[in-house]
Amino acid sequence: QPPAEPMLAQALDVAKNADTIVAVLGLSPDLEGEALSVSIPGFVGGDRTDIALPRPQLDLLKALRKTGKPLVLVLTSGSAVAVDPTLADAILEAWYPGEEGGTALAETLAGKNNPSGRLPLTFYASVDDLPAFVDYGMKERTYRYFTGKPLWSFGHGLSYTRFAYDNVAVKAAGMGQPVQVTAKLTNAGSRAGEEVTQIYVVTPDAGKQGGFTTPVLQRQLAGFHRVALASGKSTSLSFALDPRSISSVARDGTRRVLPGAYRLWIGGGQPGDGPGQWADFTLTGEAQELPK
Repeated sequence: QPPAEPMLAQALDVAKNADTIVAVLGLSPDLEGEALSVSIPGFVGGDRTDIALPRPQLDLLKALRKTGKPLVLVLTSGSAVAVDPTLADAILEAWYPGEEGGTALAETLAGKNNPSGRLPLTFYASVDDLPAFVDYGMKERTYRYFTGKPLWSFGHGLSYTRFAYDNVAVKAAGMGQPVQVTAKLTNAGSRAGEEVTQIYVVTPDAGKQGGFTTPVLQRQLAGFHRVALASGKSTSLSFALDPRSISSVARDGTRRVLPGAYRLWIGGGQPGDGPGQWADFTLTGEAQELPK
């Protein structure tokens, strides 16, 4: 815990001579981890009691923003960090990148590398959006059960180019058979890049299926695939969704594929997060139980 004021003054002095500010902030394994002897605001023994930036870093970020210079925020962490998006012109999540992290960061910010990563978890706006951790229910946890608006959703990620989806088709052969999904993907931007195509499935209302009392899910990730495309080029995408990837789980742990109407989203993120298209399909017959 070095004194914050002298370090803040030093950072602002350096920023005066900068054309663009790259602020590397976030957490470290000294703060988040198992059974650490840490007891400072936001952290207790390696556990986090808040998901915001540590207060000295937040003060630094606000002071840097007031300089009016272009500001890139690089977040390092092993978990989600809540930060006001208006405090930076661009935000790059670096996690804990290792010894080549500096090279990767420089190449990405300079445009030599076109980023294509996707978030493997939800970034919430505040710890107030989450239930108390003495509650082990799934309500309001993860992208499947969270009903609020996250800062950045599971599967989110930007690129220096643009992608477009077209000609989406779904073929459901029958209960217990893979669901075939095809689509056309086009790099509609001016640079080569990689797209992580994701498929989310909205299952039927299981609560109305004869005592099968699983909660109604908003959507669930059923498949994904990374594709590299040059500018202006297109390719055909093909997915085979196995029964398990579109199944529902009851409170007693029973996993089944349910009959009924399904909705499917294929795109570069969750519905509403980036380009993509909806499609519908229906499964008929009796519910099929699957191995746990």
